Amino acid sequence: MTDTPPDRLSLDPRSPFFKEELLRRGVGIRFNGVEKTNVEEYSVSEGWIKVAAGKSRDRFGQPMTIKLKGTVEPYYERAAEGDAAASDDSEAADDK
Repeated sequence: MTDTPPDRLSLDPRSPFFKEELLRRGVGIRFNGVEKTNVEEYSVSEGWIKVAAGKSRDRFGQPMTIKLKGTVEPYYERAAEGDAAASDDSEAADDK
């Protein structure tokens, strides 16, 4: 895995941009320099995020979303599982 999140990612399992293995790592979003925690989907190249519009739901029970345009900066909240094991080994070697 790379340290850069994908260009587009969605929380909706029905979306073609849903990737569960990446979401398990935790993906944070900075939108126009402000940390956002309610992002449903984002696109870096197109410069937008979709956020839930209050508690409203559509006729299928899915949250209604609105699209906000601006600067999108995604990042991983946790290191990849393989990277974490490698960094633990290097720290143990430094202790010796």
